[in-house]
Parts: sequence; structure tokens; C-alpha cells
Amino acid sequence: MGVQWLLVCHGLVTLLVLVSFLCGQWPIFDGTPIQRINHFLHFGICDYFQRFVGFVFGAKGTNAIQSVEYFCCDRPNPILQVLYIAIIGGTYYLVATSSFRYIPGYYIGEVHRYISFFAVCVGVLLFLLTSLSDPGTVKSDNVSVYLSAYPYDNVIYSEKECSTCKIPKPARSKHCSICGRCVARFDHHCGWMNNCIGERNIHYFMAFLFWHTLLCIYGTVAIGLILAGQIKEFRVIDILTVVGGGIQYSNTADDVSCNSGIVNSGFLWLPCKTLSHKYYH
Repeated sequence: MGVQWLLVCHGLVTLLVLVSFLCGQWPIFDGTPIQRINHFLHFGICDYFQRFVGFVFGAKGTNAIQSVEYFCCDRPNPILQVLYIAIIGGTYYLVATSSFRYIPGYYIGEVHRYISFFAVCVGVLLFLLTSLSDPGTVKSDNVSVYLSAYPYDNVIYSEKECSTCKIPKPARSKHCSICGRCVARFDHHCGWMNNCIGERNIHYFMAFLFWHTLLCIYGTVAIGLILAGQIKEFRVIDILTVVGGGIQYSNTADDVSCNSGIVNSGFLWLPCKTLSHKYYH
């Protein structure tokens, strides 16, 4: 039962962190712990970590941290991609080895063994599609197509030339200094994908985010159903009811002694009845 409680708590903490990270700057959360968590996640973690490294190792440690950050986040490399695979694979392994023994359960069917595996595979597939697909690279041989698709409005976007690629910049395009290319309808460079997010892969990226949100919700609900099934199977509510009933009507010393016997009998009788029902029926 301890592992299930741990996973439920993990799901609740994950939900709190997700809401704080994505929505903490909304006006409705001003002055709330969610806003403070948002500020800590966006700014506080890195700041405190760099201060700690600087205090322990001095300027050399701070420079080393900045070099690692530059390599991981500002240069093309697969480190964060490998980390994503390790996180989702390790989490699935932990859940499978600790919770699949309770499936099927009172509230959850055996089909969820296969649904969970399918859901994780879809998430990894969307990750690969986003990482490996062309985001919409603007080149000299296709720039005319993008200029027609994204005309200048001469308000926000006016006619310009990319100083690096030496080609016209279509409206809403941008040169990515990390990838070294111009990307049509550029959104951002995603280190987790090791790829830019642009016109041709943003639908994969949005599907990836949406699917993983559903995956977190599904996992939390499934673990909750497993936990509820275990509570039902071992009749925890019945035991607590017996305990509560035994203590509630204790008014005299004799009553306390009598009700203590009832409580102890309840603790012995209910698990024995559960075990006998489990192994002999």
C-alpha cells in the first residue's frame, strides 16, 4: 500500500507543479502560493543553484555551470532527448513493477495493462515526430513559396533580409541562432526536442503536450482506482467503522473494557474473514 500512496502523492504534486508552471502568472493567482511556485520554477531554482555552486566551488564552479547550460540549451545536442526517454521509460517501469500486480482490481480491469503501454508508446511517437520532422526551414529554393504564404503587413512585419542566410525573411519567420537556419512561422527552439518548432511541426508539438497532459491525468486516476480497490478488498472502511463504533459509546470503565474486546475482535475477525474469502471461495 505504501507504493500506491507514494504514487498518488506524486500525481498530486505533479498536478500542482504543472498548474503553477503554466498558469502561475495569471492574475487570478496573484499573491497565492501558486504564483510563488511559478516564480521559483522559472527563476528561483537556477538562481539558488548558481549561488550554491559559487559559494562551494567559487568562480570556476559558476563558469562550469554556465558552460554546461550553454552546451545543453544553446547548442544542438541530444542530451535532453535522452533525458526525456529516461524519464518516461523509468516512470513506466516503476508503475508497471509496483502496480500491475493489482490489475485487474475491484475498480480497474486488466485492459489497462495494455492501454497504459499504448498511451506511453503514442507519447514517444509524438515526441519522435516533433523531434525529427522539418519545422519549415526557409531556403533560397522555397523562399518564394513562404513569401506568398505569409505576406508582409507593413505594420508588424515589413520586408527584410536575413543577415545570416542572405535571403528574404517571410513574415512571422525567424532565424534560429541555435540551429543556424530560418524557420517559417517560428514559435521557439525546444531543447527537449532538439529542434525548432515552426510551421510544419507545431501540430505535432501541440499534440505532444496535449497527449502528455492526458497521460498524467490517466495515470493519476488509474493509481487512485487501484488504491480504492485495495481499500475495498481489505475492508479498511469496515475496520475503521468497527473501531469508531467501539470507542464512541464507551462511558464507563466496564464499557471501555467491553468495547476494547469488541475492537480487538473486529481487528482479528475482519482480516481473517477477508483472507478466508480470498483463499477459500
